[in-house]
Amino acid sequence: MSQPRLADAFSHRSTPRIFCIGRNYAKHIAELNNTLPGAACVIFMKPVSSLVAPNEVITLPQGAGEIHYEAELVVEIGHGGRHIRAEAAREHIRAVGLGLDLTQRDVQTELKRSGEPWERAKAFDHSAPLGSLVPLTHAMDLSDLHFQLSIDGDIRQVGDTAQMMVGVEDLVAVLSQTWHLLPGDLIYTGTPEGVGALTPGQHLALSGAGLASAEWVVA
Repeated sequence: MSQPRLADAFSHRSTPRIFCIGRNYAKHIAELNNTLPGAACVIFMKPVSSLVAPNEVITLPQGAGEIHYEAELVVEIGHGGRHIRAEAAREHIRAVGLGLDLTQRDVQTELKRSGEPWERAKAFDHSAPLGSLVPLTHAMDLSDLHFQLSIDGDIRQVGDTAQMMVGVEDLVAVLSQTWHLLPGDLIYTGTPEGVGALTPGQHLALSGAGLASAEWVVA
């Protein structure tokens, strides 16, 4: 099966792995009646076939029940490493951007109930739309980045990395304790409250100060 075409903005980038963080905003945990993570954070992965470039069409799987949008800040690793200290993590980040972690919510609920992994609910094709990535600059404060998701012109989610339970640098450090991070690795850092179901024909728009905007249409 061929992979979705990536936009010119990041088609030249190698993306070895897509790491995703769950339950990283307290209000999102509350809105889904989830429990606080027992470990530092919840970690799962998606395949590269999950990516959808800006201005491409998001194709939803059929017969999967409700599919929810989750807007997230995404960081790209530039300089890889293992056992990275949080104080040094910024040096390993090449770029930042915005993306969506799409979730088959009904499927996820069944998997959580049975104690099974989340892959079927999280790692399907087109489940990780990704906007263009912009280089990390000294002026960017990773602990205070703001972003929002609008659907058909209505604001649905507003995020601020200051509200993260585990901050960006700490996430890099945590991941590097288990994996040797590689250049091009992506980290979806978690979603704030306001998630909801997608329907065909909707227009999605992500934006944030100092970040590249991105738009998609749901097939």
